[in-house]
Amino acid sequence: MTVAVDPWSAVVGQDDAVARLRAAAVDPVHAYLLLGPAGVGAERAATAFAADLLAGASGVDADRARRLVVSDAHPDLIRIRPEGSTLRVTDAEAVTRAATRSPMEADRKVIVVPSVDVIEMATIGKLLKIVEEPPASTVFILLATEVIPDIITIASRCVTVPFGPLPPQVVIDALVADGVEPERADLAATAAGGDLDRARLLVTDDALADRAAAWAASLGRLDGTGTAVWAVVEELRSGMDAAAGPLETRQAAELTEMDERAERMGERVTGRSEIVARHKRELRRLRNDELRFGLATLSRQLRDEAVAGNPRAVPRINRVQEAADALIRNPNEALLLQAMFADLGA
Repeated sequence: MTVAVDPWSAVVGQDDAVARLRAAAVDPVHAYLLLGPAGVGAERAATAFAADLLAGASGVDADRARRLVVSDAHPDLIRIRPEGSTLRVTDAEAVTRAATRSPMEADRKVIVVPSVDVIEMATIGKLLKIVEEPPASTVFILLATEVIPDIITIASRCVTVPFGPLPPQVVIDALVADGVEPERADLAATAAGGDLDRARLLVTDDALADRAAAWAASLGRLDGTGTAVWAVVEELRSGMDAAAGPLETRQAAELTEMDERAERMGERVTGRSEIVARHKRELRRLRNDELRFGLATLSRQLRDEAVAGNPRAVPRINRVQEAADALIRNPNEALLLQAMFADLGA
């Protein structure tokens, strides 16, 4: 006997979004925008939503439809897979061709378009046209990490379903379910900032424990002098540089591949500025995640001191929280840490 497939089981910690999408699958509109940071489950939810949409179509075996979607083999599920790092005109043209074809098995088809916030200017109008005037048989599922000004008009044609960062305990539980030791899972969850995919990578990062130890040891190295503050900050930033190394290597390879492809094809390089801007956002997010991890490590240590009765612990916790709150303003990293550690060491 075939076991029923439940694609929603892969989406953890997003109860509100899941409830909205499962309800929407009963009587869907033409377009949905799943909005949230990388690694929090929006991609997995897109698959589960597509499975419900196609399982609910008339004249189909629901369990079979779900199995085909999960295995990426359903003929009425079209995933747009950009050749490059941005959504290009050719990708929008592929969306239009797919949208105007008749469904093969169901009475509808589902088109999943990733990374709509990484779109070339020339592509916006073409994608907007088909999203706002789709055939009745088509449901779009668009994915984006944020609504940048360039895609506001596209977003306005969709029902937006937000996905927030995952609570640390949800990430820990998911990692433990994967077979990760609880202590290592706890460390990776703290460092991942609500990104389950990143947490799953971090559990393989042997240097993560060293970076955590450096943050934990930082308070003990402060002696009230600017020299000690400078040394602590430089060491912590060096650890963040090392953590960013693999990402920077991948980004450099991406640009090189783009340039080489353009040279082979005799094309003018387009979309490079969008890619560079995305790279900057990725790097800023990684460094902010590392900072939040470090600050959370300090807070945890100071909370233990507060429980032990250290009168200095509570005001120091508040100072660390001020630094964490300031990250939303994209401050100068070195100055933020220098000012915080100067206050903590006073």
